[in-house]
Amino acid sequence: MQTISCPGTDGLTLIADEWGPAGGPPVLMLHGAGQNRHAWRATAAVLAEQGWSVLTVDARGHGDSDWSQEARYDVEHMGADVLALLDRFDQEPVVIGASMGGMAALAAQYASEVPLYRAVVLVDIAPNFAVEGATRIVTWMAGNPDGFATLEEASDAMAAYNPNRPRPKDLGGLTKVLREGPDGRWRWRWDPDYISSKPGFVTGDHEVMRQSMERVSEIMLDGARRAGRPVLLVRGGRSDLVTAESVQLFLDRVPTAEYLDVANTGHMVAGDDNDAFTTAVLEFLGRMP
Repeated sequence: MQTISCPGTDGLTLIADEWGPAGGPPVLMLHGAGQNRHAWRATAAVLAEQGWSVLTVDARGHGDSDWSQEARYDVEHMGADVLALLDRFDQEPVVIGASMGGMAALAAQYASEVPLYRAVVLVDIAPNFAVEGATRIVTWMAGNPDGFATLEEASDAMAAYNPNRPRPKDLGGLTKVLREGPDGRWRWRWDPDYISSKPGFVTGDHEVMRQSMERVSEIMLDGARRAGRPVLLVRGGRSDLVTAESVQLFLDRVPTAEYLDVANTGHMVAGDDNDAFTTAVLEFLGRMP
């Protein structure tokens, strides 16, 4: 694995890790909101062992990538960065996008007249996602703006959000998602403006938030239709973001789509049960033409 810099849009630089053989079939992995490229480490390593050439990328405003000084974090901006990343490939990659990453992948396809991907894997994200579930995620990300005095405090906050996931035995791993500031406090590796820029969130206007999320859903649905390639929707069995109704609606409207439910996982499917998630992805990729 090696870490590289990739040009995004708006003059931003995105940081990525390359895994596997350079000549292998390409896979682009896009993480969810509040995560970074390290969320994919276990899966990327397995894919690389199987001969896939994998690129895991920190989205703008996340991880080690640049922050947008103008708070340009709409789905169109994320999608434009994906289009820039696709210039690196000499063939259509499989794209695996979790939550925000899935939105970005489909926003890129929405902006293109031709299919961009060999296949698409959406991880606990689909059009017509539940507004309540999305609001819970954004609200949690907006919490603790002053950071944490210790990594133990951060671990407590993570456990409160996802009580079903075992606590990490080595808190040093949390430095992948937190950085220590000059004041000695630990803060998340994402730009707070990613949250505050969301329409209606700061003012608490739920109708504005709903309308914004509906717009994103329309972009995602059109993008999935335009993909014209196999699509796998992987849902967390306990997800409060992707409902059974939204899954069925997606399957009805996107004829190339199929669906898999990973039991005993929440919105963070890969983190809750990485083995089951990776096995599902490998099985899907094994059927690619």
